[in-house]
Amino acid sequence: MTSPEPRAPHTPQSSRGRILARVRAAVAGAPEAPEPARDHLASHAPDDPAGLADLLHANLADYRAVVHRTDGPGLPALIARLLAGHGARSVAVPDGLPDHWLGDADAERRTDEEPLTTRRLDETDAVVTGCALAIAETGTIVLDGGPGQGRRALSLIPDLHICVVRAPGQIVASVPQALPLLDPVRPLTWISGPSATSDIELDRVEGVHGPRRLEAVLLTGA
Repeated sequence: MTSPEPRAPHTPQSSRGRILARVRAAVAGAPEAPEPARDHLASHAPDDPAGLADLLHANLADYRAVVHRTDGPGLPALIARLLAGHGARSVAVPDGLPDHWLGDADAERRTDEEPLTTRRLDETDAVVTGCALAIAETGTIVLDGGPGQGRRALSLIPDLHICVVRAPGQIVASVPQALPLLDPVRPLTWISGPSATSDIELDRVEGVHGPRRLEAVLLTGA
């Protein structure tokens, strides 16, 4: 009785080759795929500044940010009220932040000239910043480390972030409109609501890798 000839070993390479051969045979003679359409809209938002501000307001609130509106004269009182309402006794102040923004606040001002250490920032209750721009369709605020914004740690470590967006000048409709206005070599921080994450059971936890509370101020007439 003769023994059967041994089969060729089953290896990932031979299986891969057979599968690819079948794919090639199936598509042989098929027409070339058409070029993707490039006629997408750059924005789906309204064109008027008031409509953009309303859309940004709604989408920020949807991400659980608290949104306020005020004009220039009312800004110092509003910031003071927000800091006091959260019991903030200290506030980080980035370089270039307009002095009068905190003119009515009683909280201790901690400037970043030294700069502030991570431990010192962790002991700081709040930070007040401006922004580079805000995107209405996604409810996103973008910081780029410019004047009044500071380095990234300033806006990520304190538990409360009060961010001022100048409306309408800093509001754009969409991400495609925002990108040409941003410098890719700068430290861009994209913020859509308070810091939040969810586990596999979708239990939401806020404040894991950033501020637990975001107060967005739309500064009108600026």
